[in-house]
Amino acid sequence: MNDKPIIGIIMGSDSDLSIMEKAFDVCKEFNIPYEVKILSAHRTPEEHTSYSKTAETRGLKLIIAAAGGAAHLPGVTAANTILPVIGVPIKGKSFEGMDSLLSIVQMPSGIPVATVAVNGAKNAALLAIEILGISDENIRSRLKEYRIKMAKDSMKKNNKIKTN
Repeated sequence: MNDKPIIGIIMGSDSDLSIMEKAFDVCKEFNIPYEVKILSAHRTPEEHTSYSKTAETRGLKLIIAAAGGAAHLPGVTAANTILPVIGVPIKGKSFEGMDSLLSIVQMPSGIPVATVAVNGAKNAALLAIEILGISDENIRSRLKEYRIKMAKDSMKKNNKIKTN
């Protein structure tokens, strides 16, 4: 696969980086080129709008957008592109991330945003890879191998259980 990013990963603040690193790790594991940007729907609206509107022409296939609080970033991103957008609600200091979750899942009809669990960056990247795998057999094959390994690793945990 070439090095041109096909997944865009954006977040409203660098405070989200520690959560979103799990998405970077998944992309690296699957050898999927990605780019990362700090773009706020509120603090940098022009830059964010430009990023979203040019994403498809720049070669991106989908965008993962993480946001806390009012969590407008995923929705505003989806409003500015026809690419799939996966929202990652970030747990903030208030409301245990429920404010972010509800803000992202309550998109108006016509502008969908797929949403994962609060702080669910890993699942966001895996969902992105599943979407990419629809049209790429190589990605689909690696995802199948990943699932098999995950199941084997899970079953090995049975050997560590001590019973009397």
